Amino acid sequence: EVQLQASGGGLVQAGGSLRLSCAVSGFTFDDYAIGWFRQAPGQEREGVSCISENNNSTVYADSVKGRFTISRNKVKNTVDLQMNNLKAEDTAVYYCGLRYSTVCSVARLSYDFWGQGTQVTVSS
Repeated sequence: EVQLQASGGGLVQAGGSLRLSCAVSGFTFDDYAIGWFRQAPGQEREGVSCISENNNSTVYADSVKGRFTISRNKVKNTVDLQMNNLKAEDTAVYYCGLRYSTVCSVARLSYDFWGQGTQVTVSS
């Protein structure tokens, strides 16, 4: 059973940093991608970043390019999202998802599994 566990959220001042982690377990296939998404109150879930398993290709939403970095930790079997220079508009619940594909995408509907969210609050 595929399991995704997101952690690392919290309260931070604008300009600060947080590192989110998505623990991935429960499967053995190799052709997949992990994405980070976020959902603010009253808004749809939007894609933030993605990394593919087989070639480590990455995708970023324009709103986070240059500030967020996605990476894979093969020892811990996690996909991490380093978030720097945080802004108030980054406040949301952040989710990680798994997509059965070697191609990275931040299209929400293309994801097959989701973990629970972790709250990120950025105070201005």
